Parts: sequence; C-alpha cells; structure tokens
Amino acid sequence: MLPYSIFSAIKVLGRTPVQNTYHEWQTDSLASATTSNAAVEGDTFTYTSPAVTTRVGNYTQIMTKTASVSNTYEVVNKAGRTSEMAYQLSKRTKELARDMETIMLNNQGGGAGSTSTARTLRGLPSWYATNTSRASGGANGSAGNAATDAGSQRALTEALLKPVLKSAWDNGGMPDTIMVGSANKQVMSGFSVSNTRFQNVEDKKLTAVIDIYEGDFGTYKIVANRFQRARDLHILQPDMLKIGVLRPLKVEDIAKTADSMQKALVTEVTLVVKNEAAHGVVADLA
Repeated sequence: MLPYSIFSAIKVLGRTPVQNTYHEWQTDSLASATTSNAAVEGDTFTYTSPAVTTRVGNYTQIMTKTASVSNTYEVVNKAGRTSEMAYQLSKRTKELARDMETIMLNNQGGGAGSTSTARTLRGLPSWYATNTSRASGGANGSAGNAATDAGSQRALTEALLKPVLKSAWDNGGMPDTIMVGSANKQVMSGFSVSNTRFQNVEDKKLTAVIDIYEGDFGTYKIVANRFQRARDLHILQPDMLKIGVLRPLKVEDIAKTADSMQKALVTEVTLVVKNEAAHGVVADLA
C-alpha cells in the first residue's frame, strides 16, 4: 500500500517515455523583471543574445523481481486463490514499486555502470542545489555524486522551513507539497502551538492531524512518505517531476531448469527533475 509517494506527487502528468539509457532534457529561465524597459519613439531595436539553456540528464536503472513456484503447488488447492504464480507476480509487482520509490528518494548520484556494475539513476536528494537548508558540513550533490550527509542532524523547526519556501518562490517555483517521514510529520503537528495556520483538508477546521500548511507564499499539503529518508523534508512542485520509462514493466519467462515455474519482472526507469529550482529541501534532520 502506498498512501502517498513520489508517484502520487506526479500522478497528474504520470510517466514519460525515454529513448536512451542516459535521458537528457534542458532547463531554462526567464530574465529578471526590470523597470528600465522603455523605448524611444521611432528608435531602432537592440538585439540581445538569448541566454544559453542548461542541458541535464539522468541514467536509467534496471529493476527486477523474480518468482518461482513448484509445479505441484501451482495445481493443488490453495484455499482462496487459483494460481500461485499469479499471486506471487502480483505481490512482486507491489514490492518492485516500493523499491522504485525508495531508490528515487535515495541520496544517490547517477552512474553509467559497466559490464560488472549496475547502472544507477540519480535520486531526488542529490538534485537539490538552489533552494536548500543544510546543517554545517552538509553540501549539495552533483550528477555523479550524492549530496553530502556530513552535516550534524538537527531538529525540524518552522524557522528552518520558511526560508526554503521563500527561496523556492523567489526562484520562480510554485511548490504545493511538503513530503516528510513519519517522525517529522508529527513534528510539524507541533507547529500548531505557534501562530502558524493549519487546517484539515476535509472540514477546514484546526485539528491535531495537519494536512494543509498555509505559508506566506502559498498553501502546501503536508504528507508522510514511509519510503523516503527520515532526514529529508522535500518541498515539491509535482508538475516539474516525471518518471521516465525506457522499458515498461514486463513479465519475462525464465528458462526451465527444474520442476517449477520461474518468471521475472523487469523494468527500466529514471527520474526526470525538469527544473530542480522548482523544488527545495530541508536536509540533515534528526
């Protein structure tokens, strides 16, 4: 069961096909607004060279699960299900989704792999570089490297959260979701002792269960994710995230070598962070 996940966060746009093991896209930004945009009547135009876009990318990662069922167990009465293999494949599909969730929220850098090393996608925590709050000793990641977790862990406070929300807004982002682990979901419930406004999504009343945080720059859903790292608080703009699919989930038959049925689930995906400046992180949390 995935009550909330990064898959939930991007469900509006869903997945996007990719064509290579290293999927690339470009990021761009608008010029800063200015008060000096005034032209003399009849004047000639002045040409301004366009800013160069930034090319970024992520590697795809192959993920698998296998299932093996003896031919005897497949045909005996199993009290509640007809096919044991069908049941096992359904179970492995859910397990694969949990693995995918955990990997995409893991602090890992992307790697091309080799004939003896698996190719790895770049996880979301290593993308944050613009809107970040890290403890002393912590540092942002890069394409081939994870973010540094050397910072001393600290307690989550509203004072840590608000500057990152402001930074995301100042940099053109429109995040609407704050995703945390279970412990810090409870910590955020404690924010209600201050003047911070919280409300329940259902009845719009102040409650002990906080679902909505009304900040200075917007309204944010507060959601818990059991597969993310407890030390990260993610600030997300869902339409700026996608899951890139090189190979959709497929059931493969494994060569028969025994008196059993053997199958494998295989998929190859990556995480597409369309612009990391749309998101933010409060890292190094206790």
